[in-house]
Amino acid sequence: MARILAIDYGKKKTGLAVTDPLQIIANGLTTVPTHQLFDFLDKYLQTEAVERIVVGYPTQTTGEISESMKYITPFVNRLKNKYPHLPVEWVDERFTSKMAFQTMLDAGLKKTARQNKNLVDQISATIILQSYLETKR
Repeated sequence: MARILAIDYGKKKTGLAVTDPLQIIANGLTTVPTHQLFDFLDKYLQTEAVERIVVGYPTQTTGEISESMKYITPFVNRLKNKYPHLPVEWVDERFTSKMAFQTMLDAGLKKTARQNKNLVDQISATIILQSYLETKR
């Protein structure tokens, strides 16, 4: 089997997570500057077998589409055009940032580590991926 890659897309930084090859466990991969994301994806996809990509779908607590969709939608369209062989699926990402902070608290990370936005983005991508895996089981 191939991995599933999750993307928590942001204007400045993008968190990435990936499953193991058996698609059982979601692991944080990295956080990359968004302007370097496609370079990173090109290199990663050359070395790792990826079956599909899941992207966080930002909605407000009311269920309405978030304002950030205006820059995420063009990214997803470019992603689909650049990698037409990879299915791209949306995953509701409501509350993932809050869940990431709670995860860091539960893990006992010190305040300075919890303020690391790169880590928050990576954990958010992991939560998005874990959520996707749970819906597929």
